[in-house]
Amino acid sequence: MALLIAVPTIEAQNKALVKAQKKEYKQKMKEYRKEGWKIFGTSRSLDVALLTHYDKLNSLGENGYEVVGICSRYKSDNVGHQAAINNACNTYARQAGSTLKGRIVSDMYGDADYPEAEFDKFYAAYETLVEKEIKGELRESYSVYRSLGNGEKTMQTFFIVDEDAAMRARLRALENAAKESEAAQRYAEKVSDFVRKGFEKQ
Repeated sequence: MALLIAVPTIEAQNKALVKAQKKEYKQKMKEYRKEGWKIFGTSRSLDVALLTHYDKLNSLGENGYEVVGICSRYKSDNVGHQAAINNACNTYARQAGSTLKGRIVSDMYGDADYPEAEFDKFYAAYETLVEKEIKGELRESYSVYRSLGNGEKTMQTFFIVDEDAAMRARLRALENAAKESEAAQRYAEKVSDFVRKGFEKQ
């Protein structure tokens, strides 16, 4: 009986999700057209790029999420695109480092021997290394740009992150950052556990 009740409920939820996704796509395309955004670096249309982007995210489920890199003002497309990539890596690294710091502080601050200054050095090294390591794991999905006048443009580059791959990048960064940190070595198992858990997707 429970199964008979559950199946229609799941079907209704799936239909509602599909409907919401179609609405989301239409709203995003409306926004792009209204603000004058154009696709960059591909012969595909913006419509197809956006649909493909959503399809990739859906296929990864809870294991996938997007990171957006932004370059506010540029004149050279190559420079703007690279700046957007760097911005995405930096954004990811700062978020990973900040969340790791929050977890460590809340869990270990009661330790009388808590080496705060030592951990601060570790966070800085960890963020830098995450930014380096994540470049190999970020998968560019599509980029859009629009003119600002006077020959200047702004660009947004969307990446899809597979959490399994991102976790491996964070662990590589942790391993290298811990070599220079007595505090990280002391709490190695707990810090590694925090890193494996990732961070809340914004």
